[in-house]
Amino acid sequence: MTTKGPAATYKPPAYLKSETRDWINYVLSQYDLDQHHFRLLTLAAEAWETGQEARAAIAKHSAVYVDRFGAPRKRPEVSIQAEARIAFARLVRELDLDVDPPAAPSRPPALQSNRRN
Repeated sequence: MTTKGPAATYKPPAYLKSETRDWINYVLSQYDLDQHHFRLLTLAAEAWETGQEARAAIAKHSAVYVDRFGAPRKRPEVSIQAEARIAFARLVRELDLDVDPPAAPSRPPALQSNRRN
């Protein structure tokens, strides 16, 4: 993957929201992506939208409900949102879209493009 190459011939899926498609198009304008990178980018966009939908459900219904025994329980959307956040972060990290090295060494080990010589 190289930076700032010609726009790829890949198109964001139509089922994604316009803001998400705009983000994909922005990334495509900044990076030359191979087919497998584009698929990772699409998965990241899907994870983002899943997380946003779960967040909206939590905002509408709250994060907790009371079960039939009167005990508070975590709504399923809380776990869905957490899993979507993790998936999005991992996929963006896998794409290695950050081209500048981090200010301080981090763990887990830095990505190949972020390693200091």
